[in-house]
Amino acid sequence: MPCISILLPVRNGAATLAEALDSIARQSFTDYELIAVNDASDDATVALLQQYRAQDQRLRILDNPRPGLVNALNLGLGEAGGELVARMDADDRMHPQRLQRQRDWLQAHPGYDVVGCRVALFPVEAVRSGMRHYVDWLNRCLSPEQIHQDIYLESPLAHPSVMFRRRTVLAHGGYRDGDFPEDYELWLRLHQQGLRFGKVDEILLDWREHPERVSRRDPRCTRAAFDRIRAQYLSRDPLLRQQRPLAIWGAGRKTRRRVRPLLELGHRPDAWIDIDPRKLGQRLDGVPVQPPAWILEQPVRPLVFIYVASHGAREDIAAWLQTHGLQPGQDYYQVG
Repeated sequence: MPCISILLPVRNGAATLAEALDSIARQSFTDYELIAVNDASDDATVALLQQYRAQDQRLRILDNPRPGLVNALNLGLGEAGGELVARMDADDRMHPQRLQRQRDWLQAHPGYDVVGCRVALFPVEAVRSGMRHYVDWLNRCLSPEQIHQDIYLESPLAHPSVMFRRRTVLAHGGYRDGDFPEDYELWLRLHQQGLRFGKVDEILLDWREHPERVSRRDPRCTRAAFDRIRAQYLSRDPLLRQQRPLAIWGAGRKTRRRVRPLLELGHRPDAWIDIDPRKLGQRLDGVPVQPPAWILEQPVRPLVFIYVASHGAREDIAAWLQTHGLQPGQDYYQVG
């Protein structure tokens, strides 16, 4: 059996597939199989896969009988023979050392189950500012501690950049289908079940940006979908079971709209925190808006969820909390 199974679902990827397959063929680590799951393609995808298979028998082609990305992922995951699974998409490029570096990392860290890497967006002219900000953050979110602390901020791993232990992911339910991004839901679920994540501090994947990216057109990847799935896992986080006062930082209308899924799950804050003097003293749904000093005045240290979205302000709030002894992942979370 191969050491690594590369899992590549593809639907109508003929325009970029050859570039992805060529990057896989250039891997320095060669003990792998490539499982390409054809997800109801009606372009030249299958013919191209068959052409490559004629040259390299490590490529296995599966047809997904129940079209859909999650079904394709689970089909490939169930058929994989490798102890490790490396995700890949048909429009991205692996760097030659990717498989070797991530395998070595997991071998050196037996207590970890998922490892990502830093990524580079391409082509440069297609990259929008929002995606650039996200990848800048993702490439700084490197240590296991950072990933744990910021798991509710954004997805800390680019899906096609990860390698994970196949049996562990299967034992925890594999991929789930629903009105949410399937990769982020998996990271949240594994995190909540105590699995540990790491990241290789190297750019090992070129991540293609284009208007047809799934995250741009799939309703499962909207801001509202991310808010809902975050709230579901945040509502079950062990910190909320500590019976501490709950403070939500941010009392503006946009913030309250993003908080609503958490409130609907029954988590009522003890205070809204804001620095705008026009909001201080108001009551939102019967809960007072308090200045930051309120956090320090409580006899029991509150749990703080930072829902402020603006870049810079969020980081300033986190710095203020740490200055006063509150620790990320223990006393507060930044929430995307």
